[in-house]
Amino acid sequence: GKFILRIEDTDQSREVTGAAEKLLETLTKMDLEWSEGPYLDKDLKIREKGSNGPYFQSQRLKIYQEYAQKLINEDKAYYCFCSQQKLSDLRLKQQENKEQPKYDQCCRKLTESEVKEKSKRGLPFVIRLKVPAGSQVVFNDLIRGEVKISTKEIDDQVLIKSDGFPTYHLANVVDDHLMEITHVIRGEEWLPSTPKHILLYQAFDWNLPQFAHLPLLLNKDRSKLSKRQGDVAVEDYLNKGYLVEALINYVALLGWHPQDDREIFNLKDLIKEFDLKRVQKAGAIFDPEKLNWFNSYYIRQKSAEELLELIKPEGEKEKNLKILALEKERLTTLNEFLEKAQFYFNLPSYDPQILIFKKSDLKTTKESLNKILKGLEYVEDRDWKADKIKNILTKTVEENNFSNGDVFWPARVAVSGLQKSPPPEEIMAILGREESLKRLSQSLNML
Repeated sequence: GKFILRIEDTDQSREVTGAAEKLLETLTKMDLEWSEGPYLDKDLKIREKGSNGPYFQSQRLKIYQEYAQKLINEDKAYYCFCSQQKLSDLRLKQQENKEQPKYDQCCRKLTESEVKEKSKRGLPFVIRLKVPAGSQVVFNDLIRGEVKISTKEIDDQVLIKSDGFPTYHLANVVDDHLMEITHVIRGEEWLPSTPKHILLYQAFDWNLPQFAHLPLLLNKDRSKLSKRQGDVAVEDYLNKGYLVEALINYVALLGWHPQDDREIFNLKDLIKEFDLKRVQKAGAIFDPEKLNWFNSYYIRQKSAEELLELIKPEGEKEKNLKILALEKERLTTLNEFLEKAQFYFNLPSYDPQILIFKKSDLKTTKESLNKILKGLEYVEDRDWKADKIKNILTKTVEENNFSNGDVFWPARVAVSGLQKSPPPEEIMAILGREESLKRLSQSLNML
């Protein structure tokens, strides 16, 4: 099949400068490739590829207006000159009477001469669809099964607004037909609009595409996912240090499940495995903790070199590579690296009391640090490796009747300033002999 990218920018009141470029940039970052549509060239200018352009709906106004006029000529649509004030008053009255808010079809009764007279006066107008009365719209949704809606519940929808721009309904139906879209797959919030779209297909005498309405994404409290309760934009998560692979993998599993209990999928596997038959109807819970699990998994699968290229930290490359190789097991996001790696460059201030292991005491801790220092002082730079350091720490435990906690705990805190960190021997191997001995001496003096 083909993946066609179309920019639906017919709502000029919501137009944001640079939004299209940002969208294309994000889709490119997500490694999504489309067959047709706009793209950014090497100079970050928007270009188009494909035979169905233009792909910006705002550049296709003439097409929509021609199709709307065709419906008018066939008496399937009509001009509506009702003012915004009249429509607001009508809506308010209907609400007071607890009636369904709908247009009262006032202008549907206008004669051709009345339309011409109002047009001559320059009155603003919209074009509305003539929804047939007393019938039923029936369609099969690939996820929800058969759906039936009576036309008495469907408004005479606006097709062309007073500014000459089409509504979403007309633009999408026309574009989907002209671009030969076979499957309309979207969120369930569009389910109530589908009968309107089907009526348009029928008015144009076009074949219907297949419809599939995906479940909504929900917060843990089952409210609809929204910016008020956290990030919802892909760009937000990319900026926070989430990997493309993790985002694609996790989002694909929201509301869909594979044939087995497998959770890890790359994009190629997902394309092969995905089937609308296994999409659930109920809303899908967006769980940030589960996303974190996926992200930490994919971070662990990458080499230190790959992570360095993604994070681009300051400082000596070789040292950063060693830190990444050690710290990637503890990372949930890429952005955490700068925070977790800080102590390798600058020892944070800490309370000396945390040097004392919970099952130890001050005297034992001082004695332990003294023994550690004496053991490490004889190790030369060329032998300053993690396994050598660990052997000395272990020997300190065995020869002095210490517990592992008596030795490894204060050593860890002394060189990192933290209670949670990688093993002390791994940290010291990265810090080097001079810096490690300096930090151990400082910790002893603090006690």
